[in-house]
Amino acid sequence: MERELMAEEHDIQEYFLRIKDSGKQFVFDIEDEQSEEYAHFYFIGKYEGREVVYDAVMYTLRLQHESELFEIAEHRAAKHFPQYKKITYDEDENGNLEALDPLEEEIGLFMAEVIMELEEDEAVKVKEHVDIDANAGVGMVGLDIGLHVEEITEKTILRFIKDYNEDTLSLDETHYTFQTQDEAI
Repeated sequence: MERELMAEEHDIQEYFLRIKDSGKQFVFDIEDEQSEEYAHFYFIGKYEGREVVYDAVMYTLRLQHESELFEIAEHRAAKHFPQYKKITYDEDENGNLEALDPLEEEIGLFMAEVIMELEEDEAVKVKEHVDIDANAGVGMVGLDIGLHVEEITEKTILRFIKDYNEDTLSLDETHYTFQTQDEAI
């Protein structure tokens, strides 16, 4: 047990060094894929009077909304289809997606209908939040952050870190719902 604690403390020191050596206020998690609507990063701050590394995941409310719609649709599909299985998209040797089997296609259509119905009824609403996990590890605190922004940029992250560390963060209490946007081909 003591060896595990020493290893975790060593890992935390590595994060401190990585952040300080970067010359920035944060570093991205190199093992997690970042996108316009999602970022996983680490920064240094105070928690209950001591310096910690924050392990932060930040995403747009639109992404959270889509994720929650998908979870509900997947749950309903599992209840509706006794032989339910998650849809997997496989590629052929040329990198093209292979056709879904008939059951997967039926499940996919069912889920799409559920999502459209939920959107039409504005059944899923999301709001800005910061959830704290004080048990993310020795010297580490987890943050789950949903913000009402179009995209997650370095500027968005830096503003959040500044406001969070200065205890001036103000979250929008408005509940939002979104409509799926058809992507132009």
